[in-house]
Amino acid sequence: MIEGVKIKSLRVIPDERGRLMEILRADDELFIKFGQVYVTTVYPGVVKAWHYHKKQTDNITCVHGMIKLVLYDARSGSPTYGEVNELFIGVHNPQLVQIPPLVYHGIKGISVEEAIVINIPTEPYDYEQPDEYRVDPYSGEVPYDWRRKDR
Repeated sequence: MIEGVKIKSLRVIPDERGRLMEILRADDELFIKFGQVYVTTVYPGVVKAWHYHKKQTDNITCVHGMIKLVLYDARSGSPTYGEVNELFIGVHNPQLVQIPPLVYHGIKGISVEEAIVINIPTEPYDYEQPDEYRVDPYSGEVPYDWRRKDR
């Protein structure tokens, strides 16, 4: 696993009324601080990548459908520099993934329906000076092939 990335398995609690799933609590070991909560979606087969932050830590989960979340450690001083992690999260594998600053990340929708993703970053979005840096997912700058692997 890339240095600084943390994963929390999420527990779904069903009863006759429906389901409940806690994602992140202020008393969790993973909790750093609260910036905001937002929802993003990804359609089947669509790639939303690459991006990274210089200050912000992301806390990502998928609450509907399934996604492939891919991480790349581009931090030159990191013991896991150059490492790629591929995680499959969503309704069939509910997890919260904490992504530290400077780790590139991207998602691909891998379910037959639109996937719904929640992010709880440590910083609110700054509209004037966003802490958001992007790299083309197909440029080759990140050593990862987004095509489905059928083997």
